[in-house]
Amino acid sequence: MVIKSFNVEEKTYKEFSEYCKSFGLSMSKQINLFMKNQLEDEPELKKSYIRRIEKARKGPFIRVEGTLRDYINQLQARDFAKNYKNTSKTRQKK
Repeated sequence: MVIKSFNVEEKTYKEFSEYCKSFGLSMSKQINLFMKNQLEDEPELKKSYIRRIEKARKGPFIRVEGTLRDYINQLQARDFAKNYKNTSKTRQKK
């Protein structure tokens, strides 16, 4: 072990100190764990993120031509047509 000195905002230090005390943890141990996690080749969060990205890449995709605005307009037109069609059927039944 080595002893190191870091500059930390006083408010942050106090809040972290209280956090550690409330769980019965050593501040030094928490900082050491944080540093180890940052140095891992593939931290658990990174692994989880990579799994989600790979799953998304395999998922269904919708081909979009043009800009996002064009796509939104197409969706709105489609929804309008569906609603109009449903309204027409309701009117015809009456």
